[in-house]
Amino acid sequence: MSQDRPIGVFDSGVGGLTVLQALRDRLPDEDFLYLGDTARLPYGTKTAATVRRYALNAANHLSAGNIKLLVVACNTATSYALDALAEASPMPVVGVVLPGVRAALATGATRIGVIGTEGTIRSDAYQQALSTLDPSIEVAATPCPLFVPLAEEGWGDHPVTDQIARHYLKDLLDWGAETIILGCTHYPMLTASLQRVVGPKVRLVDSARAVADAVIVEHADLVDVAAGGRGSVHIQLTDASDRFLRIATSILGVEPEHLTVVDIDGVA
Repeated sequence: MSQDRPIGVFDSGVGGLTVLQALRDRLPDEDFLYLGDTARLPYGTKTAATVRRYALNAANHLSAGNIKLLVVACNTATSYALDALAEASPMPVVGVVLPGVRAALATGATRIGVIGTEGTIRSDAYQQALSTLDPSIEVAATPCPLFVPLAEEGWGDHPVTDQIARHYLKDLLDWGAETIILGCTHYPMLTASLQRVVGPKVRLVDSARAVADAVIVEHADLVDVAAGGRGSVHIQLTDASDRFLRIATSILGVEPEHLTVVDIDGVA
């Protein structure tokens, strides 16, 4: 498989752009093809069967773009569809759950909290992975559904976000969480407020950075770690809006140059 092929990344919307940016920071010479399934978001409130169908649909579309590696930059899709994607995909598939779990365990914490969408928390993917890799770890999880709209509103450092975070995270903090996994790719956009609420002694694990590390370590034969910065980014959306462009520009630091709207409903 040629190393010149792009890396495919997909999410239900804009949250996966935090993973894309982390990958670009570490692999500036790589070309990326990003698909945001914005016409069908959010995945976090859908059933497992629906999420698997959407994820396979998105992966098939990206495969047609001649990608060499597929990064599932969506916690809900990773939780419900990673096995199905790995079985169906002709190229390697990287999800966000295991890299985040390994990064959390590397902090040395004995009590690890997980926050995410309702779908991700309901799937038990993080809880099971933590227990499998280290049965001695105590795990607690809580859904934080309002964090996604707050992130998309750009309120990552805002008193309203602080207030909602205190409500959502109270039980985890009272329980004694030492590390908290941000189990949704939107949540790194809220880091300023979240860190203020949890305090300096609680570690927040950003799975976006962990995914970039995993891609480099596990697929060194496919990626170029040179630092020339010549890679391109092509973004495809199933539904476009000014809102997406605003958030994407905030995350990526520049306005996307190559953005197109695509119809993937006909993809098997």
